Amino acid sequence: MPNFRDDVINHAVTWVEVHRDTKKLAVKLMDMGPWKGVIALTRGGLVPAAIIARELNIFVVDTLCISTYDEQVMGTLNVLKIPERAAAEEGEGWLLIDDLVDTGTTAKEARRILPKAHFATVYAKPKGRPLVDTCVSEVSQETWVYFPWDTEPQYVMPIAHGPRKA
Repeated sequence: MPNFRDDVINHAVTWVEVHRDTKKLAVKLMDMGPWKGVIALTRGGLVPAAIIARELNIFVVDTLCISTYDEQVMGTLNVLKIPERAAAEEGEGWLLIDDLVDTGTTAKEARRILPKAHFATVYAKPKGRPLVDTCVSEVSQETWVYFPWDTEPQYVMPIAHGPRKA
């Protein structure tokens, strides 16, 4: 059973919001190229990277696989896969895409591996924001963003049918 924190503000974003915000990011990045390719910082960066690649007409897509979280709990940093071609070029001319930068732990490691890549995220929290070159939206450090690929919609009983509160 995953551990969830009770000291965070929960905020769910929809597929429509992620798509809209990622397209805004693509507009910001369009005139900064040309780009050799897109590196998705996985797993969260996979969907935004696919949208960015489509919108910017980029056909070379790779992944930088780093794990740090177990749900809402920070775990051990593990580099699982490095994009060899981009790493050989220190990321120069490459777009590194993630859904969100939080504390900056993953971002610092990504920057170490691809120091010359242009790092762009859809959402950014204050602790990680200085590590990102471009982002669309900033959220508070206390906010836990739930992405649509981490959730599923379900029926909720109307308030009128539930227990009454005093």
